[in-house]
Amino acid sequence: MSLFKFTMAAAAMSVGLGLATASAQDLPDLGGQAVVVVTENAYPPLQFIDPKTGAQIGWEYDAMNEIARRLNFTVTYQNTSWDAMIQAVSDGQYEIGMTGISIKEDRKEKVDFSDPYLRSEMFMLVRADETRFDDAASFAAFEDGLVGAQPGTTPFYVAVYDVLDGDEQNTRIKLMETFGATVQALKTGDVDMVLTDGVAGKGYVEASDGGLKLVGGPLGADDFGFIFPKGSELVAPVNAAIAAMKADGTIDALNTKWFLDYKLGG
Repeated sequence: MSLFKFTMAAAAMSVGLGLATASAQDLPDLGGQAVVVVTENAYPPLQFIDPKTGAQIGWEYDAMNEIARRLNFTVTYQNTSWDAMIQAVSDGQYEIGMTGISIKEDRKEKVDFSDPYLRSEMFMLVRADETRFDDAASFAAFEDGLVGAQPGTTPFYVAVYDVLDGDEQNTRIKLMETFGATVQALKTGDVDMVLTDGVAGKGYVEASDGGLKLVGGPLGADDFGFIFPKGSELVAPVNAAIAAMKADGTIDALNTKWFLDYKLGG
């Protein structure tokens, strides 16, 4: 099974786990309520800026627009950095946050999560001519190898605990503000590896014109969810919409559109 098919199989598996189905007529009507959704626009193909048009597009945009249509609310989008997002949603600056956010117990102390809509697995993104290592063990043994990561993200914690020695201060981890910055550092040789979800990694590989590749097997697994301020009344309706979209094949159609058919930069 190819890397991408493996990731898609995991995503498809998560679609059917433990979630009640709901038909369209069962969904609540939010009466045109205004909802502000914040995102980072740095995680293709989930959400990013179309290099051809400058438009904000991606899996999560399509999913959220469909949720808004089914629940009858008016959605507007704003952007912020990953570092600021969870706290900003927790503070009530935005009603919903989305940027491929892994559902974590410590994050639940600040925000509420939707039910999962996708499963993520980390893979190693490297330059295409990389021959010094080809999996997590050989990277760990390559003492000069540097990994780029955003602090507090799933790739950061996977780098610390699944690849390196469990020391969050390990000097082999170079911290950067955005995921795009880590990929740029990889391209320029400032770091040797970046951890990314297989879905996003495939997009970066395809857009690199032969400059990048994915190596090694999957590292860890996380479910993605939308985030809300604690106690938000939007959680239950959004969960109902997600369940309905899984039941009627909409999630599968989005997976096909963005993870199989779409060509980043094509």
